[in-house]
Amino acid sequence: MSRERKRHYWKGPVQLRGRQIPEKTTDERLLEPSEGADWVHSDPWRVLRIQSEFVEGFGALAELGPAVSVFGSARMRPEDAEYDLAQQVARHIVEAGYAVITGGGPGVMEAANKGAHDADGISVGLGIELPFEQGLNEYVDLGVNFRYFFARKMMFVKYSEGFIVLPGGYGTLDELFEALTLVQTQKVKRFPIVLVGTQFWGGLIDWIRHSLAGRGTISSHDLDLLHLTDDPAEAVDVVVKANRSRRRQEMAEAAEAAAQAGAAGPE
Repeated sequence: MSRERKRHYWKGPVQLRGRQIPEKTTDERLLEPSEGADWVHSDPWRVLRIQSEFVEGFGALAELGPAVSVFGSARMRPEDAEYDLAQQVARHIVEAGYAVITGGGPGVMEAANKGAHDADGISVGLGIELPFEQGLNEYVDLGVNFRYFFARKMMFVKYSEGFIVLPGGYGTLDELFEALTLVQTQKVKRFPIVLVGTQFWGGLIDWIRHSLAGRGTISSHDLDLLHLTDDPAEAVDVVVKANRSRRRQEMAEAAEAAAQAGAAGPE
């Protein structure tokens, strides 16, 4: 799509139209190979811009409360089964007492935001600057636009208590495998990841089981990091039960630490 045809373009919190629309995204410019020594002068300013994205995201989401992120294809249409499925997932999330976080775009993201909005829950969208799929959908109640993927991805993990992943493309796979890596390496602990759609995800699970675990590139118990279902209620129940277990474990650990400190007595 040419920039003349775009009605608007979001660059972080800034909206641009017409000739103000850039030819390249901020991420694209950041990742270009540096030529000469100009980067010495420009990159420190980029660091400040990146810092501002984290500050903005932390400030907007710090008081959000418990939330679950929902991922899936931006290309799904309202008449597609996945669109309705995402709305059901979001409704169950809200009924369980959580906010719903999505990437704020169209397709599955819009459906999940709509489901949360219609259920009188908190509907959050974390948008990203792209040469297409611009702007937050109309069902987002709390929205933050990002220039950089890595800043946005940090917010998904930090402010979510689990991921529910519907059928999607490369972006969905990116979020899925980043979360899996963080859990496998214990950067985040007891973080449930649920795949909704056995027909869609079944082949991937088989490949992980046979080509990864079968060849020893992952441990067999790493397969347990993924939960597969077709039932929206079950998907949310997996997240809810995992977080109840996590909270009980944290309380037990805190009580044990307090008991040990009391037994040690004053220094």
